[in-house]
Amino acid sequence: MTTSEDLAADGAAVGAVRRRPPVLRGQGPAVAVVAAGGALGAAARYGAGLLWPTGPSAFPWTTLLVNVAGCAVIGVFLVVVTEGRPAHPLLRPFFGTGVLGGFTTFSTYAVDVRRLLEEGRPGPAAAYLGLTPAAAMAAVWAAAAVTRRLLRRGAGRAR
Repeated sequence: MTTSEDLAADGAAVGAVRRRPPVLRGQGPAVAVVAAGGALGAAARYGAGLLWPTGPSAFPWTTLLVNVAGCAVIGVFLVVVTEGRPAHPLLRPFFGTGVLGGFTTFSTYAVDVRRLLEEGRPGPAAAYLGLTPAAAMAAVWAAAAVTRRLLRRGAGRAR
């Protein structure tokens, strides 16, 4: 345990208060674009639910497909902005965190698993529980791999 004498011996002023800079100082633009992107992504997810509604006792295909599609887009997007052309510094927080974070919905995935269990459907719940993260990870990996290949092919032709 550190005592005030230990702090004084280390050259630290006893009783001195360190002032921390405000948490959001300089982050206003990033917070704003994440919020705007999140609203767009959530609206797109809501639209997907309206276009392809899932009945109260149906398997949650819409949520599964939204999450997998969103993860595939994340794979493409992150390869393009990290290995392709330089992008505006606010593009990644706007699209990657905001739009795609608002579009994918792993909280609804958890609610869907719980609903399936409460309905006495442990088989579909377990399948959904395992299928969603496996398919999402596979989508990110495959989309990133294809995008890298396309970028390399395009770079080879540009020479």
